[in-house]
Amino acid sequence: MGKKKKEKLSVAREIDGMEEKVALCKYNLDVIDVKLRKMELTEEGRKSLEKEKSSLSSRLSNYERELKSLRHENRKNMLLSVAIFLLFAVGYYCWTL
Repeated sequence: MGKKKKEKLSVAREIDGMEEKVALCKYNLDVIDVKLRKMELTEEGRKSLEKEKSSLSSRLSNYERELKSLRHENRKNMLLSVAIFLLFAVGYYCWTL
């Protein structure tokens, strides 16, 4: 069996999915912060939570970077769509004169 093909999604759907990942990551970071502040933990437990927090922070950073890239791509697609629309509008205007 070959590699699985990545399902083609629109940029808007990719952005939605990435925003959900970012929100979930932020929620998990908040939960860990609350645990670190409120719970009495052993040294090992605290280190484990801090390691998990560090991992989530780096994952969040990657997700936000990818989200920024997707939004940039979406902006380019929108500008291309507007340019094509304007081209057709000008063509139609010239045709009807």
